[in-house]
Amino acid sequence: MRAGELSARELVDASLEAIERLDRSINAFTYVDPDGARAAADAVSAGDERPFAGVPIAIKDNRAVAGMPITMGSDLWAGVVSPVDAFLVRRLRAAGFVIVGKTNMPENGILPTTEPRRFGPTANPWAPDRTPGGSSGGSAAAVAAGMVPIAHGNDGGGSIRIPAACCGLVGLKAARGRVSVGPDSGQSFLVSDGVLTRDVGDTAAVLDVLAGYEPGDATWAPSVAAGAFASAAAAGGAFFGAPLRIGLAFNPPLDAAEVDPVAIGAARDAAQLLSSLGHAVDEVTPPWSGLGLLPDFTRAFGPLISMTTAAGGRLTGREVLESDVEPLTWAMYERSRTLNVLDHLTAQSRLESVARTLISWMLAQPLDVLLTPALAARPLRTGEVHGRGPDPFGNYRRSGAFTPYTAMINVTGQPAVSLPLFQGDDGLPLAVQLIAQPAREDVLLALAAQLEAALPWADRAPDLRA
Repeated sequence: MRAGELSARELVDASLEAIERLDRSINAFTYVDPDGARAAADAVSAGDERPFAGVPIAIKDNRAVAGMPITMGSDLWAGVVSPVDAFLVRRLRAAGFVIVGKTNMPENGILPTTEPRRFGPTANPWAPDRTPGGSSGGSAAAVAAGMVPIAHGNDGGGSIRIPAACCGLVGLKAARGRVSVGPDSGQSFLVSDGVLTRDVGDTAAVLDVLAGYEPGDATWAPSVAAGAFASAAAAGGAFFGAPLRIGLAFNPPLDAAEVDPVAIGAARDAAQLLSSLGHAVDEVTPPWSGLGLLPDFTRAFGPLISMTTAAGGRLTGREVLESDVEPLTWAMYERSRTLNVLDHLTAQSRLESVARTLISWMLAQPLDVLLTPALAARPLRTGEVHGRGPDPFGNYRRSGAFTPYTAMINVTGQPAVSLPLFQGDDGLPLAVQLIAQPAREDVLLALAAQLEAALPWADRAPDLRA
């Protein structure tokens, strides 16, 4: 595009054509803006030096894009249109991205599946009867199917890493405070924004675009040099002055979870690959099991989610009714409204204490990186977990057993990435998770790029002929 061999309009038209052809089956998008996307593309000309000039991108439907609906996957938000861009959207536009639309998500981003009542389920392009994961499931499906090359997501308990694992993509949860959640949101203890991509280089280059303090941010990660993340990814194994110390962990932070032998095998295979690359890998047992943290996580996560329900009521100018939202959302909202403030603060304090213990343990070993399975099971079948049955909190607990390795890293605030190193015998992607020390996305991206060079995955794609 920069050389003039291809125009931004051609790129965007190709994206819009793929959406038109595929999305009736996949249902990744909640809103598409062909006129706006084409107008933005027409404003991009050959020679534009912005890093992503003319590249189509989709935004998850819980971040503000000026002039577009924002629904949070909920009937409650019907008719709400964003008057401004979120800071991260403004940064994406400044980098040259062309926004083609908004992507599907579970209501309020609660579950690791994408089956909202308002828009219906999103299909996994690798197997249409399976979930693409969640809560950034629409974005993951759109990238996996080739409707867009990159899509925005965010991660409050695994919501980038889980769909990346389900759909065969790279999914990085950046360090706490690395990407601003403003101007509509304040400090977020759990949530980090990012993207879903096919390869590590794209993820790193977009993080360079998104990273950095915005005026009024309550917390922020340490500043890095311009282009530092892309440079780390480009260096790959040459980034390291010495072999890394890597801990291989299988014990899940969620006590009730049973880990599929296939997931364990993938982590062992990844460990062998890392050893062959010269790193020192030892099996370890992080002190995160047996702590009974799910109730405390829910007391912290529930009010965060329920603020979205309360905001929907304020924006629509009326009291929220049970019929406005799904049963799990209503159950969370009712529990959060009656939660003792001291119980909420005590739960968050305990989570922060556990985070301090875990990070101190990792530094004391010392370990540069932890390696775990990405998921405890293969991608769930559509309809298994959607939060609308007679026992919504039972669905919530079931979802935790599916994804026991992710939410703990939101608690600690460390960066973590899901990598689609393998394919299962069932034909579905099979991923592992890497976790770095606090604020060390550079180490994580360099190691991920080294693994990608050793065992490339970017050319794997689902068969969409059906």
